[in-house]
Amino acid sequence: MIKKTKKAIIFGTSGQAEVMDYLLNNDSEYEVVAFTSTKEYIHEDKIYNRPLVAFEDIEKKYAPSEFEMHIAIGYNDQNRTRKKFFDQAKLKGYKLLTYISSKATNYAKSIGENCFIFEDNTIQPFVEISDNCILWSGNHIGHHSKISDNVFISSHVVISGHCKIGENSFLGVNSTLRDGITIAPFTTLGAGCLIVKDTEIGKTYIGTKATVYPQK
Repeated sequence: MIKKTKKAIIFGTSGQAEVMDYLLNNDSEYEVVAFTSTKEYIHEDKIYNRPLVAFEDIEKKYAPSEFEMHIAIGYNDQNRTRKKFFDQAKLKGYKLLTYISSKATNYAKSIGENCFIFEDNTIQPFVEISDNCILWSGNHIGHHSKISDNVFISSHVVISGHCKIGENSFLGVNSTLRDGITIAPFTTLGAGCLIVKDTEIGKTYIGTKATVYPQK
């Protein structure tokens, strides 16, 4: 058992928040003591066997000097929602905790606040990951690559060396980037995309469908 030396609050009530709660409690120094959300989404006083407290008043019960917070929101509105509450939690004085799975391979140069890095990610040397990023399971982040704020990388994404991922981008399952690629801010990559040249701001790229070959 990992010794619990820190206490955490999770912002969010979705299945993603439940998964993050499980991992923090079973694979980190954090003990999750409560969940929080905005008043409009609170219909009960407990969730996942822990208190559910309105975010508007959270600091009155859980002082920022004693508790850290994680914003467990996915890529809603191109990651803008996660960014919004990241900023609001910072204004309240909370430190936004970062989790890195013990089953990840991590040689990153730097990783920012409120990042959640799941199992089986390989992060090579000299990689820089900014604030508020989610790396779901099984990705490869190549050497010297830079990931900007508020990025969501789904699963089994391959980012080759010296790539730059712009802020608020979403990289779909099994997407692949050739080395040296720049992904512009607010880019969306669909599942299975192969990206061999730089993308444009705010554009969506859909993977190529499989081709059926006639049988002999």
